[in-house]
Amino acid sequence: MFTGIVTAIGTIQSSEQRGDRRVRIAAPLDPERIDIGASIACSGVCLTVVARGGTKGDAWFDVDVSGETVSRSVPGMWEEGRRLNLEPSLRLGDELGGHIVTGHVDSIGEVVAHKRTGDSWLVAIRARAEMAPFIAEKGSITVDGVSLTVNDVRDRADGACDFALNIIPHTAEVTTLGQLAVGAHVNLEIDVLARYLKRMQGLTGSGR
Repeated sequence: MFTGIVTAIGTIQSSEQRGDRRVRIAAPLDPERIDIGASIACSGVCLTVVARGGTKGDAWFDVDVSGETVSRSVPGMWEEGRRLNLEPSLRLGDELGGHIVTGHVDSIGEVVAHKRTGDSWLVAIRARAEMAPFIAEKGSITVDGVSLTVNDVRDRADGACDFALNIIPHTAEVTTLGQLAVGAHVNLEIDVLARYLKRMQGLTGSGR
């Protein structure tokens, strides 16, 4: 489990296609605090550490990325040079600063608007029709592993929706969201509470 609070930005050093894709990620972390078998969210994707090394502040770790994971995440995400938002899994006693995040990508969204508003950025993302019922104004959503609050939702005739987010300067600086532009694609994970509420609504509607 994660909280959607990014602790570092990593960069893919190498990406080798084997049975699965073996990816090495460089990050300003302490390798002594990265356990083999530990989970790390990489731009919203929960992956397992299979090797690690380096020195404090200049660490690296390896993960295996399955074909299923590649197919469900942003195209080109696992190529060399790609920057990723990193968050180690939640430990007992850690502060829940964002919201409960599982690290499972539900869908891919597309940035359809990006403009400055004060010192922050107003970003609008288009979510596919299957995602739209789970996105609510003032609800939580995870975008590339970052916990954010939905400011506004506008439904579309095709069933999709556009939702607006406010990216404050701190978030833009410490995550990859500061590099977003119109046309960019992002990993989306809906709020787990919204998932259960939708399921309960469906059961109620069916009379069960």
